[in-house]
Amino acid sequence: MKSPDIRNTFLNFFEEKKHSIVPSAPMVLKDDPTLMFVNSGMAPFKEFFLGNAKPKNNRLADSQKCLRVSGKQNDLEEVGIDTYHHTLFEMLGNWSFGDYFKKEAIAWAWELLTDRFGIDKDMLYITVFEGSDDADNLKMDEEAYDIWKNYISEDRILMGNKDDNFWEMGDQGPCGPCSEIHVDIRSADDKAKVDGKTLVNMDHPQVVEIWNLVFMQYNRKANGSLENLPNKHIDTGMGFERLCMVLQGVQSNYDTDVFTPIIREIETITDKNYGENEKVDVAIRVISDHVRAVAFSIADGQLPSNTGAGYVIRRILRRAVRYGFTFLDKKEPFIYRLVDVLVKKMGKAFPELKVERQLIENVIREEETSFLRTLDQGLILLDRIVENANTKEISGAKVFELKDTYGFPEDLTDLILREKGFTYNAEDFEKKLKEQQERGKQASELKSDDWTVLIEDDEQEFIGYDALEAQVKITKYRKVISKKDGELYQLVFNMTPFYAEGGGQVGDKGYLEDAHGDVVYIIDTKRENNVVIHFAKSLPKHIDETFKASVDAKQRTRTECNHTATHLLHQALREVLGIHVEQKGSAVHSKYLRFDFSHFSKLTVDELRDVENFVNSRIEGKLPLQEKRNIPMQQAIDDGAMALFGEKYGDTVRAVRFGQSIELCGGTHVKNTGDIWHFKIVSEGAVASGIRRIEGITSDAVKDFYFDNNRAYYEMKNLLNNAKEPVKALQNLQDETTNLKKQIDTLLKEKAKSIKGDLKNELTDVNDIKFLAKKLDLDAAGIKDVCFELGSQFDNLFLLFGAENDGKAILSCYISKELVASKDLNAGTIVRELGKHIQGGGGGQPFFATAGGKNPQGIEEALKAAENYLK
Repeated sequence: MKSPDIRNTFLNFFEEKKHSIVPSAPMVLKDDPTLMFVNSGMAPFKEFFLGNAKPKNNRLADSQKCLRVSGKQNDLEEVGIDTYHHTLFEMLGNWSFGDYFKKEAIAWAWELLTDRFGIDKDMLYITVFEGSDDADNLKMDEEAYDIWKNYISEDRILMGNKDDNFWEMGDQGPCGPCSEIHVDIRSADDKAKVDGKTLVNMDHPQVVEIWNLVFMQYNRKANGSLENLPNKHIDTGMGFERLCMVLQGVQSNYDTDVFTPIIREIETITDKNYGENEKVDVAIRVISDHVRAVAFSIADGQLPSNTGAGYVIRRILRRAVRYGFTFLDKKEPFIYRLVDVLVKKMGKAFPELKVERQLIENVIREEETSFLRTLDQGLILLDRIVENANTKEISGAKVFELKDTYGFPEDLTDLILREKGFTYNAEDFEKKLKEQQERGKQASELKSDDWTVLIEDDEQEFIGYDALEAQVKITKYRKVISKKDGELYQLVFNMTPFYAEGGGQVGDKGYLEDAHGDVVYIIDTKRENNVVIHFAKSLPKHIDETFKASVDAKQRTRTECNHTATHLLHQALREVLGIHVEQKGSAVHSKYLRFDFSHFSKLTVDELRDVENFVNSRIEGKLPLQEKRNIPMQQAIDDGAMALFGEKYGDTVRAVRFGQSIELCGGTHVKNTGDIWHFKIVSEGAVASGIRRIEGITSDAVKDFYFDNNRAYYEMKNLLNNAKEPVKALQNLQDETTNLKKQIDTLLKEKAKSIKGDLKNELTDVNDIKFLAKKLDLDAAGIKDVCFELGSQFDNLFLLFGAENDGKAILSCYISKELVASKDLNAGTIVRELGKHIQGGGGGQPFFATAGGKNPQGIEEALKAAENYLK
């Protein structure tokens, strides 16, 4: 059975069981601070499990794309080494929210596996939660055990401990026992030698878990205790790739038709054969897995970057590049060429791959090119470290610096060092790495109390489109503590005028005021699992009373101006540049707006002017806001509204229209484009290959911009003696400055030549070495010329020159190459040590190096210390 048929069979089966089939949610999460990516099938449904929202159908099924590379579910370093871990994987799942429970979930899982898919029941093992004697003191899941006995012999039902058979969403929240279904695909001979039950949960590549049935019946509180859930839920997850392995009769996920087309293409591009060399095989598995993860991430709107989720994607791609570089001898970009095969294989099930194909290829190619340059740079730096090494063991700190600062991976460093007969201090490296990880963990660590519920409220109402003030009641609150923000309180109201951060727009700020005049300031508003949460530094004194909730109107108005301007900007870019332009991200603040979009080249001055004029003409046209709230998604699309890939939309949406600009949007906007006053582009540049970014301002910020520019103009004009043509006067001044600099450079070179003879006469003999340490009145280039001029005349020369330029100190050390070899001297080491006198540092080659510092008074001390290196 081919993989598309396997996926369809699963979904059709559960559709027959009255489940609604829903599309995969984007992998990148927008409103869940506890997760960076969707890492399990249930993640998109947390709001239903937590009771913050209700699905239209209490039975759902899907094939969810998941990514496991960070946090507890971190599979990255296992990927490629074994044959069953992946970064990106599909999770086939069926869900019940307070509807059916264990009996149906087990019966349907068995029916699908053994009847529809035809898996021999003698290949299957079941695990059941054995109970625990810890603080939870949970009993064995006898209910599940008794149900399983109806389908499989008891000797194939195994007990599982809490680590394997009790599933938790996180430190808090819904949880419960689970039953895992394992399959043994070993040969008959292997099965005869070793009983399969002894290999369950033992990381055997042919005895693997394929389906986990989670029975959510408890809630984990902040204090660690458990309470029964009012409604019991079913959450199941079956690994699609592993299921394909079983049904296609192969011994590895990578031998299924999910991966073989990509592997064949890698073989063609690299001229390497899969299955002949273990290191090559690992590299091919790494690349075939990672290209999927990166491609889906880009299609969902997450580009590689240096922070957050973008950094994780960059790490994945760089790991793939590194394996290709090291084990497949690929020194030029090639991974982007695999996108075509991936799109052909998975584009039908995931149409976003087809739509974003060109962008995916462009971004991957540019990332590959950039990292290959980094690898080249790292090789040079590593050579320098080896040259300067005093022992055959390189410090772990140096290897960590290569990884942390330059992105040069430690395993590649280890490989190269061993080829050169060197090693590195792995213990020291691990210490540095753990210190960094601990710093990051502490910075992001968040401790949350349980919610204190004051009022039972099924659904929170947002009224912020129509009002900035309201009388509200606090329905629940909790205290949260983080290293970054300290102690804060999260407040939930029965209704709220505060807009929660989302769709690129920042959350509202404002205040709560009670009847006694006491005020608590709301410093931010965010959405978490479909609940609007208001952040405050203190808790209101009279927590049970009614409050006036008031949004900061000035900030909201400025933010609305910028948000509406992004819609007009999107329309303008498609009009001026072409309909290929698509939004790839945005940030809407009260002070500025940022808009990322797909386009292949830098905008010209004329194009920028045309875009700006287009937006301002719509502002001058005073177009009214036309909105349709809670309309069916398809109706909005039929009306011409634009939907964005990477966004998760509900069954009903809000369509926002200004003239011919129509977009699906949940953000707040001006009532009329005339309220914006004016729009100004302040910058345009590249974010990634094929992605451009415009930053702009509106309203009061534009007035401030023109005021500041006008003031700067008159100040410049005053400095130019009120020239009638200030631009021409400035150009003349620049030309004059350039000519003067050339004359100064010539004079300095002549000065350097003239003092060469004097310096030669000042050389002294120290242990058969020609030595001179002196302060010169030259710049760095002049000193270097003098050093090499003198160096050409001696093979036993040691020079240390100091200079002061623009209040900064310079030290330059020159050592004849013959002395470097015979006396084990190193100019780079010397200037780093002497640089402490000038409160600076530096480096260079063993025969010539330079240090800079901020303390010119230390030059004399450094010069005096130089002779000590010759004794």
